[in-house]
Amino acid sequence: MPRVKLFDENEVLAKAMNLFWKQGYAATSIQDLVSHLGINRGSLYDTFGDKEQLFKKSFALYRKTNIEGLKHFFENHPNVRDGFSILFDNAIEEAIQDKDRKGCFVVNTTTELIPNDASFTEVLESNKRDFEKLFLEYLKQGKASGQLKTAKDLESIAGLFYTLYNGIRVVSKVQPDKKKLKDTVNVALSLLD
Repeated sequence: MPRVKLFDENEVLAKAMNLFWKQGYAATSIQDLVSHLGINRGSLYDTFGDKEQLFKKSFALYRKTNIEGLKHFFENHPNVRDGFSILFDNAIEEAIQDKDRKGCFVVNTTTELIPNDASFTEVLESNKRDFEKLFLEYLKQGKASGQLKTAKDLESIAGLFYTLYNGIRVVSKVQPDKKKLKDTVNVALSLLD
């Protein structure tokens, strides 16, 4: 008779994601996962595979959640300049309110695993492309609707905004200074004028 799982896989995956995000891949042991997730080793391996597979599934959940969230955010903010301003303000607030100072899971993973883990390079490159594409499409919407008058290269601005969006979380791990972060965002947003 097959064993019945007594846990919600998505809930456990979200817990694993948060633990890896906080501690990093190398610093998180199987025992840490077993203790934090509240499931035994056998269930962990049967359901998610080894530590690397669980990490990749956790990271995929993070990416999916963030990409869907960004799409939804842009859809609900038709004014592009205001939308970017709110997006960056939200990133600043989230970073400052984060007591664990986890930063960005993507950035943390990049700095921990690249260039030594080639299997993760494509996932991280894909993540960057996906976010920059969403930023660029949103900028193009603003340009096409007449909201943005800038003559600057929108693709370069999308790349800069992606870098800034991630950078906010990195800088906040060291010095979560709201005014300085907001001043930096305002300089970047001036490119849209």
